[in-house]
Amino acid sequence: MTQTFHDQGRRLGILSVDEGTTGTRAGVVLDSGTVAHVAYRTIAVRHPDENSVEQDPTEIWTTTLDVCREALAWARANNVEIAALALSTQRATAMLWDRRTGLPLVPACVWQDRRYARHLLAYEDEWDDVLTARTGRPVGSRAPFYWAARQIAEVPAVAAAYEAGTLVFGTVDTWLAWKFTGGAAHAISASSAGSAGAYLLREHAWDREWVEQLGFPLELLPDLFADDDHGYGSTDPALLGVALPLAAVMGDQHAALIALGGLSAGQGMCVYGTGTFVDAATGNTPVLPVPGVTGVLAQPGWRQGDTTHFSLEAYCSTTGSALRWLCDDLKFFASPTEIGELAKQAGPGGHEWFVPALAGIRTPAWRPQATAALSGLTLATTRADIARAVLDGIAHSVCDLIDGVAETMRAPFRQLRVGGGVTGSDTLMQLQADIVGLPLERAADSATASLRGTAYLAGVREGLWSSLEEVVEAQPRGHVFEPTTTAEQRGEQRKAWQAVLAPHLH
Repeated sequence: MTQTFHDQGRRLGILSVDEGTTGTRAGVVLDSGTVAHVAYRTIAVRHPDENSVEQDPTEIWTTTLDVCREALAWARANNVEIAALALSTQRATAMLWDRRTGLPLVPACVWQDRRYARHLLAYEDEWDDVLTARTGRPVGSRAPFYWAARQIAEVPAVAAAYEAGTLVFGTVDTWLAWKFTGGAAHAISASSAGSAGAYLLREHAWDREWVEQLGFPLELLPDLFADDDHGYGSTDPALLGVALPLAAVMGDQHAALIALGGLSAGQGMCVYGTGTFVDAATGNTPVLPVPGVTGVLAQPGWRQGDTTHFSLEAYCSTTGSALRWLCDDLKFFASPTEIGELAKQAGPGGHEWFVPALAGIRTPAWRPQATAALSGLTLATTRADIARAVLDGIAHSVCDLIDGVAETMRAPFRQLRVGGGVTGSDTLMQLQADIVGLPLERAADSATASLRGTAYLAGVREGLWSSLEEVVEAQPRGHVFEPTTTAEQRGEQRKAWQAVLAPHLH
C-alpha cells in the first residue's frame, strides 16, 4: 500500500459522492477503506403525471457541490489529505443543457420515468432479440435517447440549442463530470452507459444503429470512458478550492457490488431499500439473458482500464416501499420493526400470503400491470400471521431475483452479501436464508457501499491500494445467517409460493 503519512499525523482519503434519486451524499473514505464522515442533502423528485418522474439538474449540481464542500472542510479539520474525487450516480437519469450558459433546458428525466413506454412497445418485435444480444437488455419501458429526441422535436429552447450547436446531452454522471471539470469532459462511464440501453457490451461502443432508430442525433453522444478513466481530468479549482483528479465515475449499484465483494464470477450482492437489487459478477465475458427468465439484465459491472468486468442484475421495486405502505399509509403496523417482532411470534408460514407486487412484477415474468394481494385470511388469522406473511412474501420475491440471476449464470452464487436498511430485520434475513438455501452475510457497513465502492476504484487508480481485492478483503466481516431448513422444505415453500404467484403472472 502507498505510504499513508500516519507518522506525520496525516491520513490519505478519497472524496466520494453518491448522487442518488432522493438525496446526495459525500463522504471521506480513508486509506483504511472506511468512511469517516458523510454529508447528506435531500433532492426533490416531481411527478407531473402518473408516468413522468423529473428532477431539477441545477438542484442536483448545487446539492452535490454543497456536500462536497462540507466533506472537504471535515477533511481539512481532521488533517486528512484528499487524493482524488470519485462519483457514483443514479445511472440512467437523462439531461439536456446548453454549452454556452451551463444551464439545463428541461427537467431531468429520471430513470423511473415511463412516459414513452407505449411508444417503445412498437419496437419490441423487431428489436428485443437484437438488443438483448448486443446490449444485454431488451427495448424496455424507457429510453433516454428517445426522450431526448422528443425534447429536440417538441421544446423550442432545446431545438434552438441544437440548431446553434450548443446542445449537450448526458446522464447524471455526464452532467456532474461536465460541471466539475468546467466543461472539459463530456463523457459517460461504462457502468452508466450500460443502463442507458444502447451500449455494446463486447465492443465498449455505442449501438449507433439503435440510437439512430430512436431519432437521436449521433453527434450528441457523450464520449465513452472507463469507470476509472484518466480522460476525465481534474476538477476546476474554483469549485472546491483544489484541483482533484476525477479518478472514478460509476453507477451506484455497480459501486455497491464492488464494496460488497462482488469481484469475481459468482460473487454477488443483494441490496434491500425502497426496492431490492440483486447483482452478480460474471467475469470478463458477458453472460446474456436466457429465454424464460425475464427481468435479468447483462451489463458492464465496471470497466477498469481496458478491461470490462461484467455483471447481471435483477430488481424488484417494492420491498422497503411495501413495508412503508403497510405502516405509514394503511397503519396496519406501527413500524417495520414491529412487523419483524410480530413475525417472530407466528409459527411457520401457514395459509396467509402477501404478494408485494405494488408496482408490478419483473421476475420471474415481466408483468408491469400486476397488483399486490393479501390472501388466505380466516377468522383465526392474527396480526402476527399477517406480519409473517408480509416477510415471507418479500423473501420469496427476492428469492425469485436470486434464482433468476443464478439460472442466467447457469451456476449458483458462490457468495452473497446483503445490505440496505431493510436488512436490519434479523427475522427477515433468517427467513431469506432459509428460503434461498444459502448463507447470507449482512455487510458491516452496507449503508455506505456506493460511496466506498467508487472510492475503492479511484484509490486503486491513485495508488492508495494495490487492488480492489486488497481493500475489500480488509473490511470487517458482517453477521452470517445460515439456512436452517432442508432442501425438501425449501422446495415445498417455493412450490407453494409459485402457486400463489401464478394468477398474478397471467
